[in-house]
This record gives sequence, C-alpha cells and structure tokens, in this order.
Amino acid sequence: MNKQFLFLIFLVGITASAFAQNSLPAVDLKTLDGQIINTSQIENDGKPIVISFWATWCSPCKRELNNINDVYEDWFDETGVKVIAISIDDARQVYKVGPYIEGVAWEFDVLLDTNSDFKRAMNVNNVPYTILLDGNGNVVYKHNNYAEGDEIELYEKILELVNL
Repeated sequence: MNKQFLFLIFLVGITASAFAQNSLPAVDLKTLDGQIINTSQIENDGKPIVISFWATWCSPCKRELNNINDVYEDWFDETGVKVIAISIDDARQVYKVGPYIEGVAWEFDVLLDTNSDFKRAMNVNNVPYTILLDGNGNVVYKHNNYAEGDEIELYEKILELVNL
C-alpha cells in the first residue's frame, strides 16, 4: 500500500507540474500608469494572446515588437489576437519604458515586471522571449531570441489556433 501511495503522489506531482507549465501563474504587474494587473486577469474572450518579454536595452526585443506592431492591426482584424509586451526593465531603468513606447506608438498593451517576478515564474532566462496562449489561456508555443521573419512563424501559429 505504501508503494501505491507514493505512486499516486508521483502522478499528482507530474500532473500539477504539467498544468503549471501550460498556464499563466498569478503575478502582479503594473501598467504604464501604475495600476496593478494580476496575470490571472489576462484574457481575450477565447482568442489567442501573445506575451512578449522585452527590455529597453534589448535591440532584438525592440525589433521584434516594432515588426509585430507594423502588422498588429491586420493580425487583430483577422484573428482577434491580443499582444501584451512585458517589460523586464528593473526599477533603475523602468523610467525609459514610457518614453520609448510613446516614440514608437505600439498599439498593444505594455506591462511592467520590474522585479522579474513574472519572468521567473514563466522560466524566462533571457529576452526576447515570446509565448503564445490559446483561447483558454494555455501556453501552446514558446520562442526565444529573434531573427527577422520570426513574426511570420508566430502569425502562422496564431492562424492555426483560430482555424481549429
């Protein structure tokens, strides 16, 4: 009976681990105007969500998000996808985020993770790091780094989700 109990605990642990890796943890982030948003509140009425971790000091991050911004209106019109850019700039550098966003006029939401709590919770080691969630909030795709054209692959993954 002891072995059965241990096996049951093992199965529960594996299941919980798999679940934790496929959904968003609940972490408090801030909007650019200082309001607190918990990541458990992130939703998009059953449509996909792209979460992109970035920083003002990261050139590939800015290139990726600028390229996504160039096509975001079309993406949204065709799929309803929501893009959320999560800045990991720390407390000493976060003052650069707002002016940068104003300068590039991103159309999507930007949240601040100044303590890197969400970054750690999502096991993000370096940026840019992009995550795609399905309409139920499950992680279905992850991508680290950026090369020109990666946004095309991301959009193909988004299309797969909305055409199921």
